[in-house]
Amino acid sequence: MAEAAQTLDGWYSLHDFRSVNWTAWKQLSEEERQAAIHEFLGLVEKWNKTQKDGQGSHAIYSITGQKADFMLMLLRPTMEELNEIENEFNKTALAEYTIPMYSYVSVVELSNYLPSDEDPYENPHVRARLYPTLPQAKYVCFYPMDKRRQGDDNWYMLPMEERRNLMRSHGMIGRQYAGKVKQIITGSVGFDDYEWGVTLFADDVLQFKKLVYEMRFDEVSARYGEFGSFFVGNILAEDRIEQFLHV
Repeated sequence: MAEAAQTLDGWYSLHDFRSVNWTAWKQLSEEERQAAIHEFLGLVEKWNKTQKDGQGSHAIYSITGQKADFMLMLLRPTMEELNEIENEFNKTALAEYTIPMYSYVSVVELSNYLPSDEDPYENPHVRARLYPTLPQAKYVCFYPMDKRRQGDDNWYMLPMEERRNLMRSHGMIGRQYAGKVKQIITGSVGFDDYEWGVTLFADDVLQFKKLVYEMRFDEVSARYGEFGSFFVGNILAEDRIEQFLHV
């Protein structure tokens, strides 16, 4: 049996995609809409405090296209906390006028395809990657992915050293986009329908297209990559939430 990759695991992650029932939302009075927005902003303020205390992070983006209207990305130390946040949002007035479109549950992950460390959890660079503060970049791109398990293109039948060499080559492409694209990889084996979630942040949306296209030619993606739906969106800063929900 091929050797399984060991992982370093950080914060748990929830990507929550919602559409707004604009017809029902417009039927509310202005006072009711303002009360719902104020309640939601109060929830965001709680998330801000958690982030300031170093106990998690979050990002809110409006989504372009018909797959969803907005995305909440939440990072927390435990799965229970993610579940509590999800339930807390679902009990708000605003949530009554949203339609769940898609969600993804995972955990921030680094694998032993990367250079080892005697005590990686004490390495500041490793900790920054496992427990990240999500960047407030202009754009986000999220997609889930698998490694292929078919015939001669079965990633899980390859020896560890071959997988490590392939991932090293794959990673070199990503390094060319350092400073242009921030990437957060979350593992979801046993948590969701795919094996990994990839979240990209950038201030130039075209960098997503360039990076993903270039990686398609790398053997790891060309032979072994299977991809789910892509979601792309624009940052929804707190001072724009009211404008976003205005009708």
